[in-house]
Amino acid sequence: MTENDRYTNLGNYVGEIKGGLKPTMKITIMGVISLNPESFSLTLLCDPIDGNPNKDVGLFLAVSFTEKSIIRNSRIDGKWGEEENEIPYFPFTAGESFKMELLCEHEQIRVLLDGRQLCSFSHRVQPTQRMTALKVSGDLKLTKVA
Repeated sequence: MTENDRYTNLGNYVGEIKGGLKPTMKITIMGVISLNPESFSLTLLCDPIDGNPNKDVGLFLAVSFTEKSIIRNSRIDGKWGEEENEIPYFPFTAGESFKMELLCEHEQIRVLLDGRQLCSFSHRVQPTQRMTALKVSGDLKLTKVA
């Protein structure tokens, strides 16, 4: 994944994960939440190049400010799995900056926010190297993706 700095308007960001996601890899997303946010999402896409909208999704993480929730899910063979939504706290604040790290481990992806464990998501897509792109969209401004 290449490092990108200073996005002024996000819309949709898609970055390649060279060689696919592997255990011990870390993806860092830094940004600033919009002043009146509704939601934003991170998606680990499998083979996004062909443009098929029903491609497998290794992790879909959706942050809702109205519901103060963080939903995680995956899509395999065009079907969404069971949503996970347990979080110890809702950590995001409008207008504030954040640093999110996705740590790929052998059994799961751990999500850290500002250095604190937020949640985890067990791998449903195997092998993890099938996840070859990160998509970020919603009510935030990215300052760094690495």
